Amino acid sequence: MATSPLLRKGDGGMRVRRVQQALAEAGFNPGKVDGDFGTHTDSAVRNFQASEKLLVDGIVGPRTLAKLGLTKEPKQPSLASLKRTYTTTRVAKLFPASSKAGIKKHLGNVLKALHDEGLSDDLMVLMALATIRAETTAFVPIPEGKSKYNSSPRGHAFDRYDKRKDLGNKGEPDGERYRGRGFVQLTGRANYRSIGKRIGLGSDLEKNPDLGCDSKVAAQILASFLSSKERQIKEALLDDDLKAARRLVNGGSHGLTSFSTTFKKGVKEFIR
Repeated sequence: MATSPLLRKGDGGMRVRRVQQALAEAGFNPGKVDGDFGTHTDSAVRNFQASEKLLVDGIVGPRTLAKLGLTKEPKQPSLASLKRTYTTTRVAKLFPASSKAGIKKHLGNVLKALHDEGLSDDLMVLMALATIRAETTAFVPIPEGKSKYNSSPRGHAFDRYDKRKDLGNKGEPDGERYRGRGFVQLTGRANYRSIGKRIGLGSDLEKNPDLGCDSKVAAQILASFLSSKERQIKEALLDDDLKAARRLVNGGSHGLTSFSTTFKKGVKEFIR
């Protein structure tokens, strides 16, 4: 069975009929098996996708077809293919404050980390690039600077973070020691500990938080964080809710304008 074009509500034909049969066999009633992708089939597809922990978009694409047993599991683009698409010159169009030399220095590490996490599709690559733009302005992993948000007027630097239990901090000097770093501004002792283990550094990142600004490590942190929220991020992006996508990373709307502008430019450059 061919995998293109995608199938969605309003489509019809033998391919839809086969999907309906597969849904019924999997225990998700699509209504009549008649080759008409209507409301009942759309509902069955969405429930099947939710059950399989797929992106719930009602679109029968390669991954949904594979889970239904109608095709083989799709392969993600190779790292070489990713690098041919996301070149320094093209990515530079999204980062007006960065030199091409700076982008070239870090881009390879970011693309490799995304590929290793299975995030080679355009939506997640553009999500990563827009996040970097919002968090760092230039394409470079950076430490968080002192501001009114992290430091009180008469206190020491980052004192507002020192006793943040939600960040796992235990008091001075944890606020400054575990301030934001990297492409995604990893913040707090607990996050340094958990992400460090997740990316294979054991306790090294917690012991040496400055590793968060190492290009390779910063890229791995970014990819790991996005991977943990991939489904929610994609659902937000497919709904064109960039504010929700940004909130999933930042927890608020800081950098939303830069994020949105970069993502939209990326869509025009790499998808449309």
